[in-house]
Amino acid sequence: MSRSIDYGNLMHRAMRGLIQNVLTDVAANGLPGAHHFFITFDTRHPGVQMAKWLKDRYPAEMTVVIQHWYENLNVDDDGFTITLNFGNSPEPMVIPFDAVRTFVDPSVEFGLRFETHEDDDEDEDEEAQIVEDAEEEDAPRKDAEVVSLDKWRK
Repeated sequence: MSRSIDYGNLMHRAMRGLIQNVLTDVAANGLPGAHHFFITFDTRHPGVQMAKWLKDRYPAEMTVVIQHWYENLNVDDDGFTITLNFGNSPEPMVIPFDAVRTFVDPSVEFGLRFETHEDDDEDEDEEAQIVEDAEEEDAPRKDAEVVSLDKWRK
C-alpha cells in the first residue's frame, strides 16, 4: 500500500486551529475594532450542547453572531463555550470545532467554509475553503453571504 499526504485533512486541522487561535485571543482580550463573527454549526453534532428550545428551532444548523453581547467565552482544543443572548434570555452553548460549518468575519471580508463530502464508503471527508464575504461596507445591513474564492480564479 502506498503512502500519501492527506492535504485535505491537514488543511482541515489548520483552519480549525485558526478559529481556535482567533477565539482564544477574543476570550482573553475582547473583540478588536469592528471585528465580529458569524459562526454556522451543525446542531446535530454529538458534542453540541444548547437549550432544547434552540435545538427544536434549529434542528440541523444554526448561525450565531459574536459581536455586541456575549459572555463566558472559553476555548479549548475541542471547541468553545459561550453564553449568547436570545431575546433577553442568556443561553450557554458548547460548540465543538468539528461542528463548525462556516466562520465569517465580515468586517474584513474573511471567512472559512468546511464542506462535508461523502465518498463511496459513506465516510465523511471535510474540506476547508477560504471564502470571502461579498457584503460591502456602505451597503445596507444584510446577512453575511459566503462565497468561494474559486469564483474569481481563472
